[in-house]
Amino acid sequence: MEHIAAVLLLVACSDDLKDCREVPSPTPIYESIEDCDGDLPFTMSDLSGKAPRILGTCVYVDPALEEEDAELVWDIQPGGTLYARVEIPNYAVAANQ
Repeated sequence: MEHIAAVLLLVACSDDLKDCREVPSPTPIYESIEDCDGDLPFTMSDLSGKAPRILGTCVYVDPALEEEDAELVWDIQPGGTLYARVEIPNYAVAANQ
């Protein structure tokens, strides 16, 4: 059985970062954060030109949460940094650096 250890989040934004939306990733889940981090630059390169700004990050997912009702929550921070975390409602469980 495959365990999810990381999720690749990709977000397409306007130049001013005021209008952003998630975009599908060719490989959205990974068995290790290292595999996700390794694919991230290539995936970002493939999306170049599809939107004024493309942001991406790998988010660690605790494999113990596989059966939980967790959700991926993200925000664009000042300076254009994509911040994402996996949450169980009312409890943050993992975040990207």
